[in-house]
Amino acid sequence: MKIAFLTSGGIAPCLSAAIGRLTENYLRDYPNAEIIGYLNGYKGLLLGNSISFPKSLLGSTDKFYQFGGSPIGNSRVKLTNIEDCIKNGYVAKGEIPLEVAANQLVKDGVTILHTIGGDDTNITAADLSFYLKENNYNLTVVGLPKTVDNDVYPIAQTLGAWTAAEQGAIFFENIVNENTTSDRQLIIHEVMGRNCGWLTAATALEYRKRLNKIHFMPEIGLSKEKWDIHCVLLPEQEISFDKECERLKKIMDKYDCVNVFLSEGAGMDIIIKDIEKLGEPILRDAFGHVRLDELNPGKWFAKQFGKRLNAHKILVQKSGYFGRSSKANKSDLELIFEVADYAVKSARQEKNGVIGWDEDNHNKLSCIDFNRIKGGKPFDTSLDWYKKMMNEIQSI
Repeated sequence: MKIAFLTSGGIAPCLSAAIGRLTENYLRDYPNAEIIGYLNGYKGLLLGNSISFPKSLLGSTDKFYQFGGSPIGNSRVKLTNIEDCIKNGYVAKGEIPLEVAANQLVKDGVTILHTIGGDDTNITAADLSFYLKENNYNLTVVGLPKTVDNDVYPIAQTLGAWTAAEQGAIFFENIVNENTTSDRQLIIHEVMGRNCGWLTAATALEYRKRLNKIHFMPEIGLSKEKWDIHCVLLPEQEISFDKECERLKKIMDKYDCVNVFLSEGAGMDIIIKDIEKLGEPILRDAFGHVRLDELNPGKWFAKQFGKRLNAHKILVQKSGYFGRSSKANKSDLELIFEVADYAVKSARQEKNGVIGWDEDNHNKLSCIDFNRIKGGKPFDTSLDWYKKMMNEIQSI
């Protein structure tokens, strides 16, 4: 038996821990098994670049839990995007990436492939799994769901998202003190979340929990209201810009600051139209996603709000890399252990799919068929905790 690991897409606070737990399971229960890791995701698979995991790791796999990121590296490669794979030199002209990847797995003698990634990674894993099946390759592909966005159908909770929310809250806990550097200050905390506002909402919730533990001194101006969140903008909710500006202007006048939590995908359609009017190109990645760093939604909202609120100072801060680069927290480690253990069990039973809590099956931990996996799951804004939080914010 030969097992291969592959991590792909953006990093999240679960990759290193997931590899550690998978490694522990295989080395402990299957001492004759070989383990390799493909370097830099699907790029490494296409180029045949891998590293062997020595058996001496058994007994010290807990060291993986100290690290964020992935020990074997990531990349954004879509095996079905032939043109992009040729352009980047991953395959030669005339070659089919799926075939190259499958042949490399066969050449390496891999019998089980574990992909750890978000919707793009696992959709690519699905493409590979289907190709292998159609061409009678005897290999099992089992994915683990990683994404800080928590936006994969039909999985209730993806790995790394809870940690990212906690880290985003810690990030803003420091940044918010910048409101003491100027009068009428607007702070925009831009949080990851292209199509899903879960991370922004969860980060806001975690931050406000931490806020409740602070002892404020309103008699000298250190009031909770000044350090609180005044506005949350998500892709799932329509933005009533004039109404929101009117409300925030009152907060600015009263507390001398406004703190906004912005999901990077909020208002994206409006921003894209604005850029296209100027005749500027919209840059996209290999998966066709708009490159949000270049789009810069935080800057756009800062400009719009800044004028309307008569802000004297504007600060836009992104917690994305800070949050996603963290090691897994205790809550995520518990999820990772459950998912990794079930992934090994499923792989040994030759079941292909992605491991997760299936929302269509009473949130039961399952090996979910690749056909049912897709990204872009929206955040449910009707959840009681979110509605309660927003009512409190709106009443400031």
